[in-house]
Amino acid sequence: MEAEINKMELMFQKADSDLDYIQYRLEYEIKTNHPDSTGKKNPVTLLKELLAIKSQYQALQAHVKRIAVKQKETKSCVCATVLNDHNTTLQKQPDLGLSPWTKEEKTAAEQLKSQTSDL
Repeated sequence: MEAEINKMELMFQKADSDLDYIQYRLEYEIKTNHPDSTGKKNPVTLLKELLAIKSQYQALQAHVKRIAVKQKETKSCVCATVLNDHNTTLQKQPDLGLSPWTKEEKTAAEQLKSQTSDL
């Protein structure tokens, strides 16, 4: 999940960089060539639209970051709750006749603990 989030952040950074480059190129072309643009879209209008798009990308990127943080928090909470419930059940009902954890169960519990500590 984190790899996908990192990929999205890189995509947003690239898009932001691309928009900066396009803006630079447009400004350069306007300054150097400045031909009569009758019948064509006004370059200034294009630049304004480009800035608006860039702003939208930045807002979307911030939103994605907030979602990533919330996902990490949720995952941590769920993992902690599962471990806590499991331990509480074992403490409250010792007469269940449960045998000690198998090697696989211990490994799974350790993996779950390590995932919550990574968050």
